[in-house]
Amino acid sequence: MNPIDLTGRVALITGANRGIGAAIAARLAAAGAHVVATARSLAAAEATATTFRAAGGSADALAIDVTDYTAVEAAIAATLARHGRLDIVIANAGSIEPIARLGDSDPAAWSAVVDVNLKGVYNTARAALAALLESGGTFLAMNSGAANAPMEGWSHYCATKAAVQMLTRHLHKEYGEQGLRSIGLSPGPVAGEMQAAIRASGLNPVSRLADSAYISAEAAAEAVAWLCTPAADPFLGTDFSIKTAEGRRLVGLDRLAA
Repeated sequence: MNPIDLTGRVALITGANRGIGAAIAARLAAAGAHVVATARSLAAAEATATTFRAAGGSADALAIDVTDYTAVEAAIAATLARHGRLDIVIANAGSIEPIARLGDSDPAAWSAVVDVNLKGVYNTARAALAALLESGGTFLAMNSGAANAPMEGWSHYCATKAAVQMLTRHLHKEYGEQGLRSIGLSPGPVAGEMQAAIRASGLNPVSRLADSAYISAEAAAEAVAWLCTPAADPFLGTDFSIKTAEGRRLVGLDRLAA
């Protein structure tokens, strides 16, 4: 584990109740940040926060439906009221289900994925923007190589991830000179519930990847923690990938695997 020090920082993570989100919350807490774990369900978010507190970390929980701007805005306001600052926001909440070819897709379900994957990131960025500008903080959106590569059955996912990639770049274009650190992360295939759904679909080559092709949620979280530090400043406004040997080296994943 890299000696990343986020002591005194307040970090809010959406979708922090499981998978990558929970791993990110754990890694940032281990680095000394106060973690605000959020999920649609307060009970689910609280379970994550309780785990960190039991381990000696500093954490609390909030319920957020990222598709509801008013709810996101209220959660940001509650965080500021309690802690007086916000330094890191990780827009992690996302969905890929239901997986279907475009002609077989349900319009309502397709639209619901847009609401979470794209509007949810916008809502989170918009609500947190003023606080992050004040702190010179980091906005990180979890992205995917699917932003640049159409995959059968993933029209909703690929389209929204491409849009999120551009949204992250826009944040950097418009606010980078004012001190906002905006960046995306494409971790590659990560073991977890989303990959289980992809495998079950059998619709494209990703569904047939060997177990060895997947990285752990903890490896993705290590990359997130590194991207929250000044060492990642040369990559602001980009979509950082840990699918490359250089990306893994910079994050320190090669040392973790050794």
